[in-house]
Amino acid sequence: MKKGIHPTDYRLVAFKDMSNGDTFITRSTVETKETVEVEGTEYPLYKLEISNTSHPFYTGKVKLVDSAGRVDKFMSRYGKHMEKKKK
Repeated sequence: MKKGIHPTDYRLVAFKDMSNGDTFITRSTVETKETVEVEGTEYPLYKLEISNTSHPFYTGKVKLVDSAGRVDKFMSRYGKHMEKKKK
């Protein structure tokens, strides 16, 4: 490995999953602006959109997509145009 390319300023950081509120603490060099108190200790906070506690692959839960609503919306916009093409 090359010398001097890896960071050396690791610290404990709290990562918070914004979709379900789960927080976990690990060592990281990520830049943060906010802090959070976890079990009486204050940590830098990094907000995540999704983590292993909320991702469908890890949880086994599938989010339902409103495809029927999308089809209805499409047909209301372009249904008349489609009928004209068929004639």
